Amino acid sequence: MPSFYELYRSSTLGTALTDSLDELIQAGHITPQLAIQVLEQYDKSISEALSNKVKAKATVKGNLGIYRFCDEVWTFVVKNPTFKFDHESTSADKVKIIACNHKRAGE
Repeated sequence: MPSFYELYRSSTLGTALTDSLDELIQAGHITPQLAIQVLEQYDKSISEALSNKVKAKATVKGNLGIYRFCDEVWTFVVKNPTFKFDHESTSADKVKIIACNHKRAGE
């Protein structure tokens, strides 16, 4: 089974899932091995859903503060970004963008 990035585990949904799985393990309702399988399925499902179902595009303008490329993962920290979508735009003080290949290296 190919492995997927675990990036989305730190999202609101991923954190809620992890907390729920921890509670189920503590209560003795599931094993830690089952929790790991659930998290691996979550990694796969969220990656596939974002890749196949999200069609929105945006342009980003701002000041690139930090960028790095490590283990096939790009990380950008953009200061004062403005995001423009089809019919709206939004801005922030700072944003961190993490970009990965949809397939891991060697696949």
